Amino acid sequence: MKFTYYIICTLGLGVALVGCGNAAPEVSPENCAGRGMERALDYYKNNEAERQKFIDGCDALKK
Repeated sequence: MKFTYYIICTLGLGVALVGCGNAAPEVSPENCAGRGMERALDYYKNNEAERQKFIDGCDALKK
C-alpha cells in the first residue's frame, strides 16, 4: 500500500514540475533577485531585446 502511494505521489509531482517552466518569467520581486534573476536571464539568453526589457522592468521595480 505504501509503495503504491509513493509511486503515485512521485508521478504526480513529476507531472506538476514538468508543467512549470514553460512560461516566460514576469517582472516581480522574486524574479528580479538571486536565483530568480539567473533563471529569467537564462530564459532570455537568445533574445537580447526581451532580456533588456526584463532588466529594465526590474530596475523600474526597485525604484
